[in-house]
Amino acid sequence: MQLEAYLERDDRIALPLGSTEQHAYLSLATDVILAERVAVEAAEPLGVPVLPPLAFGVAPYFAAFPGSLTLAEETYTQVLRELIASLQGQGFRRILLVNGHGGNSESASAVLSDGVALHDWWRAPRTMAAVRELDPDASHASWMENFPWTRLPGVELPAGHKAAGPPASDDPAEVRRKLGDGCYGGDYERPDEDVLRVWAIGVEETREALVSLSAS
Repeated sequence: MQLEAYLERDDRIALPLGSTEQHAYLSLATDVILAERVAVEAAEPLGVPVLPPLAFGVAPYFAAFPGSLTLAEETYTQVLRELIASLQGQGFRRILLVNGHGGNSESASAVLSDGVALHDWWRAPRTMAAVRELDPDASHASWMENFPWTRLPGVELPAGHKAAGPPASDDPAEVRRKLGDGCYGGDYERPDEDVLRVWAIGVEETREALVSLSAS
């Protein structure tokens, strides 16, 4: 009933996209947590509703890590098509897919159309520039995903820096062998002052993506 009333004045909605997969010493739900939280914080001042996140994505390369789940690219695209069609059938005309996982991007791009946009929050221009300024090697499962809300209680992170080196392989066993703990490279952790500054920029850029929907 609340959404029905909302649709009388606005037709925007956000759908966070995540992935349940290994993140070294961080939560398996890191991409889910971050996509949802950045969408919620960005949307709140605008009054735009945020749906529960789609918690599973495209991550076949992590299949050798227990707890990492994947959907086939064509399955993922079809799921998004059906979810978007559901929303459009109810009157939502402007839909922002707030994505937290790189493996989802190509499949999600296949469903874009007038009123449906994709925002990869962590690699939006100003957010990624802030990350690179602090650590050019930062990548998957490094400090750039190590926020207070993705950390696991009682888990101690290694000190120092891991050399950058995402595995150039589609074989899950080889990916795990090359990655070891699962981090792609960069500092394992940085002061919260750094990570929260990056987060604030990510929220701002996500909000700008929601605002830009109103101009489409």
